[in-house]
Parts: sequence; C-alpha cells; structure tokens
Amino acid sequence: MVIAVLVVAVVGGGFGLYWFQPWKLWQDETVREGLPGVAETSAPPAAAPSDEPSAPSSPATGPQTLASGELISHEHATSGTVKLVRLADGSHVVRLENLDTSNGPDLRVWLTDAPVKQGKAGWHVFDDGKYVSLGKLKGNKGSQNYTLPPDVDPSTYGSVSIWCDRFDVSFGAADLTRV
Repeated sequence: MVIAVLVVAVVGGGFGLYWFQPWKLWQDETVREGLPGVAETSAPPAAAPSDEPSAPSSPATGPQTLASGELISHEHATSGTVKLVRLADGSHVVRLENLDTSNGPDLRVWLTDAPVKQGKAGWHVFDDGKYVSLGKLKGNKGSQNYTLPPDVDPSTYGSVSIWCDRFDVSFGAADLTRV
C-alpha cells in the first residue's frame, strides 16, 4: 500500500511539474530584435563640397506604424509597447517593445478582436471572439517581432494579448489605437 501511494505521489508530482513548469517564474529570456527593413548603419560620410546642385533625395519607404498601445497587466505583471507595423514590402508585423512580463508555460502572442478590460474581467476574453496566434512568445523581456500571415487583414483586429495557451488566461494585453 505504501509503495502504491509513493508511486502515485511521484507520478502526480512529475505531472504537476510538467504542467505548471514553476521554474519558469524565475527564468527570464531576453530578446533584442530590430524592426525588419530598418538598416542599422552609422551616418554616411560627409560629402565633399561641390558647386553642383544635389539631386533631391526620394522619401524613405520604410516601415510605417499603423497602430500602437501600451500593455496592461492581467494574470501577471506585464508592461511594454505593442505596435502594428506595415513593412516596405506591404507585409505586417506586430512588434513588442520593452516587453516585461513573467515567463510561463506555452505563452503565445495573439492578435484579437476582443476589447482589453482591466483586472480579472480581462483575463479570459481573448479566446471568446476572433483571434490569430502569431506564434510562441520568443522571450518574456525585450523587443521582438511577429509576422502576420498574408491572409490576415490587420484592420479587423483591435488588440494584442500575451496569452497562456495552457491555462487559457491573458498575462497582459494592449488595445491598438490607429495612428
């Protein structure tokens, strides 16, 4: 009888550790991605003086921020900025800047049509309507990019959630305000 109880306790404890992954609460993963399409170069060398008029430069057609918002905390303390960016090639990315949240099991970045609500009222709303999972959260700290699939119309979504798929709860979310 004692052996059976010990076996059940060990199996149950192993399952609990796998399911909750409590060690992630003390592990941070920092990501420092630059915005795609933005060259990180130093200033060009100064041109030699010339008597000829210079040709007008064409306007840059780089990334354009379409919407942005500040993350609020839900299940875990979360802060940072979210931006919806159209790149020069017409594709879109959701960019998380200065993200700071807890690590956890099975965290995802979701683009959703749900309104962001403060407190516990906002913890579970993001899987009630339309959403697109942009992939696993790359790190719980730093700046990172998530590419939207080409068939996704970003204008039909108004918020972003850091979603824990294992426990169906939002760690934090941001309303996207059009710029």
